[in-house]
Amino acid sequence: MAALITPAELAEALAGEHPPVLLDVRWRLGGPPGRAEYERGHLPGAVFVDLDTELAAPPGPNGRHPLPDPDALQSTLRRAGVRSDRPVVIYDTADGSVAARAWWLLRWVGHDAVSVLDGGYTAWVAEGRPVTTDEPRPEPGDLTVRPGTLPVVDADGAADLARAGVLLDARAPERYRGDVEPVDPRAGHVPGARNAPFSEHVDGTGRWRSPEELRERFAALGVGRDGPVGAYCGSGVTACSVLLALEVAGLSTPERPAVLYAGSWSHWSADPTRPAATGDQPG
Repeated sequence: MAALITPAELAEALAGEHPPVLLDVRWRLGGPPGRAEYERGHLPGAVFVDLDTELAAPPGPNGRHPLPDPDALQSTLRRAGVRSDRPVVIYDTADGSVAARAWWLLRWVGHDAVSVLDGGYTAWVAEGRPVTTDEPRPEPGDLTVRPGTLPVVDADGAADLARAGVLLDARAPERYRGDVEPVDPRAGHVPGARNAPFSEHVDGTGRWRSPEELRERFAALGVGRDGPVGAYCGSGVTACSVLLALEVAGLSTPERPAVLYAGSWSHWSADPTRPAATGDQPG
């Protein structure tokens, strides 16, 4: 199943004999909560899943959005109707930067038929496709969560990756440079990391750039088909957008998957003994 699905392709799939499970994961840093948007309108059949409370463990020593407890994640996914024999399509407001977190988590626990809606809710509505305020009550799913299908590194692993491979920082350039830090304890970036803002994966409408465009972008950052590559961001959410972009570009494969530093800068910066680089260069 392709990592991205267009609104037209999704509409066709929903009309088929075995429609995909739909997850609405709209969320904004600093709020308001995504559930309010969901209640005002969502794709028919979509179940809302909350990033802060269901796609992450409580904030703490492991960062602002640590990976969720596997048992809790299994309960969440089964509540949403996720089954091992049905594909899943996930959407957020537009650019896929939040939907990618759910996409990555499902892949991480062993479900490989997962796609992100290209352009999200905004693209669906722009094409005049139906929305509803009715909340579905799906039959409970049967997915068994088996973490570990995709690789994760800790702070030491991220530092090693920055030295021996390519570590991509998904945050906005001003946070990467250390000009500002509105959320985490310190400003800057992991020494050796290269800035790959998640906002550049899409065009001005929130639709994803072509595989060719993404490959060119990553090549300019030193990413090729050989050698390890991974990503981090502020808290491990938008880094998954980088991982999705790498897959779309053909640079992350089952044989050589890209790596997630799940704790990301919120974890790295909390330890004052870890160095922080500033400025435009990896450092």
